[in-house]
This record gives sequence, structure tokens and C-alpha cells, in this order.
Amino acid sequence: MKEQELIPHLFRTEFTKITAVLCKLFGIEHMEVAEDIASDTFLQAFETWTYKSIPENPTAWLYSVAKNKARNYISRNHIFSEKVAPQIRQNKSEAEEPEINLSDKNITDSQLQMLFAVCHPSIPTEAQISLALRILCGFGIEEIADAFLTNKEVINKRLFRAKEKLRAEKIRIEFPEKAEIDKRLDTVLTTLYLLFSEGYYSESKNDILRKDLCLEAMRLTYMLIGNEQTNLPSVNALFALMCFHASRFEARKNEKGEMILYADQDEALWNKELIEKGIYHLHQAKEGNIISSYHLEAGIAYWHTIKADTKEKWENILQLYNRLLQIKYSPIAALNRTYALSKANGKTEAIREAEKLKLEDNHFYFTLLGELYTNIDDKKAKENFQKALTLARTVTDRQTIQKKIESFAQ
Repeated sequence: MKEQELIPHLFRTEFTKITAVLCKLFGIEHMEVAEDIASDTFLQAFETWTYKSIPENPTAWLYSVAKNKARNYISRNHIFSEKVAPQIRQNKSEAEEPEINLSDKNITDSQLQMLFAVCHPSIPTEAQISLALRILCGFGIEEIADAFLTNKEVINKRLFRAKEKLRAEKIRIEFPEKAEIDKRLDTVLTTLYLLFSEGYYSESKNDILRKDLCLEAMRLTYMLIGNEQTNLPSVNALFALMCFHASRFEARKNEKGEMILYADQDEALWNKELIEKGIYHLHQAKEGNIISSYHLEAGIAYWHTIKADTKEKWENILQLYNRLLQIKYSPIAALNRTYALSKANGKTEAIREAEKLKLEDNHFYFTLLGELYTNIDDKKAKENFQKALTLARTVTDRQTIQKKIESFAQ
């Protein structure tokens, strides 16, 4: 890998590790210091590697530089030398240097503990996702702004307020007590679910799919599975859901970046390995007596990995949606249910149910109505597609809807 490609790749993978370990060492109130040291490490890599050869082990080089920068900061900065360093050394002899442990185990533990910290219930959900993207996924401020369809100033303010809240609440970077894990885990899983959704239903950069967001959500969820305390049924169910959706990445858009609807996708492009992995983790999720929304959504996603358009398939999907809406109602799930209803019981019944929802600020609502009315009342179908076109926010969505409208003129 060339230097101009290597540094961005390493920044994405190693910046988060260095930051998480230093945050755990210094305390969450010094998060900016950890970020600055990690950033300075990569700046030195850029300056050094541009004029000299890339070291034989770039990751080890980065860790060594980060450790030295952290030690120098501790010894030179007055606040750290007076207040923080003694706390770090409290269980060590005064002469002993603070341990900056960048072992694989400590990196993993630090990232998981940081995940629980940034997903503290006192912080708004959007701020949780923003912090997770910044601290745990290595995303730049502009990338986070793109993901939320906003600007850098908004994201900077959101991150600042979230960090101030963490300081004020004196949140520690550690696993919650065993009795608290289930309670706190709900917030963590919600953040990871929304992070994946931001990528899978992307409206940023006029892109219908941002794999980078999805893959980071999967990486962090898989880390939870790798920890004995958090390897729980709901976590496995969420990971299974992600695997099933991710298996269709390559089939969801064409070479022009336009969306390919489920019915038109090439099954040969579906990733069979990810489907098998999803099935495995869905089986693991069966342990215990609690059925979460992730179990039901994973079940729905599983049936979508079977391309055959059978009544049995859609009846199963419909029943899963019925259960999902009972335990966790959402307008979008209700909308998706009406599509399954149309496949199981026919379009006429589905139209009646869909129109009850009145989601008139949502282009997916009018797109679905357009689909349902097609070949029943093409005039109404076209009218609904035209309404969808006025509400669609991305170029790719508008292109897809425009093709539907044009098909009525043929």
C-alpha cells in the first residue's frame, strides 16, 4: 500500500485505538488531550514518512510515537504533572513511569468501555452517535456533518456539549456493574443500530449507501459479542440483522450509484458468507426468554435473503412485522409492513392500511403508494410518485422515482 493510501487507512483503524487507550488512562475529562496526541502522532507520521521510507511495521511505529508523546505531555504539562500523573501513579512507585498499554486486549477493552461511556443515557442520541463516530470510528468532523446532513459548526457544538456533559456527570471509562449492563446496553445497541441505519439508508453525499458507517457499526457490535459480559442474545440479534442487510450491499446499487430495488436485485451478488454468519448469530440469539425488536427485525431480514417470491415467505414476514409493531411501534416499520401485506394478502388491503398511516412528509410513503396503485389505478400511482419526487432528498432517490414516473408514458 502506498504512503498516500496507508496513512488514511491507518488513521481510520489506529486513531480510535490510541484515543480510547489514552482517554481511559487520562480520564474522560481530558478527551481532547487524547485526541490531540493521536492527531499529532499521525501528523508526525505524515511529515516523516513523506521524506523517509515507510517503517517496516507502521502500526508499531505509531504506537511508539504515541506513547512518547503521551509521556512527554504528562511530564511537561503543569496540570497533568500536578493532578493527573499522581492519580495514574497511585498504585505505582513515584519513580515508575505511567504505563501506556497499547496491547490488543487493552485496546479492545478501552474501546468497549469508551463505547459505554459515550452512550451514557444523559447524552442526546445524536450526540452519542457523533461521539462514537469521532472517538471510536475515526471520522472527521466534516464526515460526521455529512452523515447528519448538517454543517461542521453544528457537529462541533454537539460534540462540545456532549463532552461537557460527560465531564459534569463525571463519567468513568469502565464497564458498568454487572447489574447495570443490561440497562446501559440498550442505549449502546440503539446507538449502534442508528449508526448502521445512517449508512444503510444514507442521504449524505447523494449516496444511497455508506458502507463505512455500516462496517464501523458492525465492528463495534462484534466487539461486544467478543466480550463475555456483553455477549448477550440482543447483541447477537443485532449483529445478525446487520449481516443480513450487509449481504446485499453489492446488489443494492448499480455502477451509476442508482438504487436497485429488492425485487430487481441480482441474487448472485448477495454475499452468502455474510448470510451464513447472520444465520449463526440469529441462532445464538435464541438463548434466553426475551424477544427484542432486533430479534424480529433480524428475522424479517433473514426472510429477505430468500429470493423466492412465495406466499409462505411474505406471510412469515407479515407476522414478524405484526409482533414488531406490538413491542416497538414506528411509522417506518408500519409502512414496511404494508408492503409485506400486499405480497401476502393483495394490494387492495395494503392500500387501505397504508393510507391510514398518512406519512405525508415522507417520500417512501408516496413511493410505496405509487407501487401499490400500479396496475390498479395508474393515474393515482403516477400522482403518488410525483409527490414522492418533490419530497426525495437525494439525487439517487429522485432518479429512481423519475424512472417510475416515466414508465407510465411508455
